[in-house]
Amino acid sequence: MSARVILLRPGAPAKPVAGQPCNGCGVCCTAQPCPLGQWLSRRRHGECRVLGWDVATQRYRCGQLEDPQRWLRWLRWLPAPLARGLARRWIAAGRGCDSDYEAGLPG
Repeated sequence: MSARVILLRPGAPAKPVAGQPCNGCGVCCTAQPCPLGQWLSRRRHGECRVLGWDVATQRYRCGQLEDPQRWLRWLRWLPAPLARGLARRWIAAGRGCDSDYEAGLPG
C-alpha cells in the first residue's frame, strides 16, 4: 500500500470512524472528489475544487451545499433549497463517513 500526503488545515477535526456522521474533517474531499465533485470541479484526482473551509466552525464544507446557485449554474432556475437537497442526495450527506483513507501525522 502506498502512502499519499494530503494537506489539511490545522484546526480541522480528526477523521471520524467509518459509519460515523461527517464532522467536516475534509479527508475524503481533499484526497479525491466524489462523483458530484468530479463533475463540478472537472477533476478526478486531488482536492475537490468545490470544497470550502468554514472559518466560524473550523470545518470543511461542500460548496455545493453552502452555495448551490454558484456551482449548479445550469440549474439557476431551481430554488436553492431544492438544489441543496439534490446535492445532499448526490453526495450521500447524512449517511455516515464512507472514506477508507486513513489520516495520520507524519512519522
